[in-house]
Amino acid sequence: MPELPEDLILPEDMVPTTPPATPVTPKDAATVVLVRDGATGLEAFLLRRVAAMAFAGGMTVFPGGGVDRRDSDTSVAWSGPEPAWWARCFGCDPALARALVCAAIRETFEESGVLLAGPDATSVVGDTAPYSDARAALVDRDVSLAQFLAGAGLVLRADLLRPWANWVTPAEEPRRYDTRFFVARVPEGQLADGLTTEAEDVAWQRPSDAIGDWKAGRRGLLPPTWMTLAELAECGSVADAMAQDRTVRKIIPKVIRRGGALRVVLPGDPEYGTASAHLDARPEDELERS
Repeated sequence: MPELPEDLILPEDMVPTTPPATPVTPKDAATVVLVRDGATGLEAFLLRRVAAMAFAGGMTVFPGGGVDRRDSDTSVAWSGPEPAWWARCFGCDPALARALVCAAIRETFEESGVLLAGPDATSVVGDTAPYSDARAALVDRDVSLAQFLAGAGLVLRADLLRPWANWVTPAEEPRRYDTRFFVARVPEGQLADGLTTEAEDVAWQRPSDAIGDWKAGRRGLLPPTWMTLAELAECGSVADAMAQDRTVRKIIPKVIRRGGALRVVLPGDPEYGTASAHLDARPEDELERS
């Protein structure tokens, strides 16, 4: 795993001065890193979240969101690894694993227009334009993913996803998510778009270029996004990324205040064991640490 850079800091408004006495229970969520082969290597699809959004406003992220209770519907026509396989990958029960895969496919369609489904178990939709009304209905929660797929005669293609990571929002934050990261190749003929009210703009970028934009102050990245981009930067192509045999472990960062800024430390860092106390550190204590 790449090492988080020292200058990767969190926005001040993400963590209250006094963290919750009891950590908020994380909401299950799914994120999909859409990838394609560009002229100079692998590219990832990125969205810059609307600045006014309550969580990660203004930050650059991948498509994704929280699990809806209807994502657990077992009537979904399913092709690919069964929920029990995904459960082993993410260390959860099969029912939650099913919901995570469904949420991943639903959120990807809602936020990018990319639909990982097809008329049968071996095909995938080419042009998603005919499903634009259904996309809007999903966003408005007028229909569930299961209802949409059944009505359109489509099969969910779980085999087009690959497990990548599992990040949990630090306990110090008031909004928390237990997010499973997936990687997926954009199906041939489909176009990822920016037709979502949650994004100010979207772009395809090589992971190394996106990190370069972060260094130059042109993008805001949270630790899971930075880390995922850094890991994908080591993949030479989509085929390389999709072939990765990854062991997914739950990563729960902690937040410390050092040098007047909020920084994230990961398990294994010398400061991880005492990180919680640092948020309440006195200024003179911070000077001694810096």
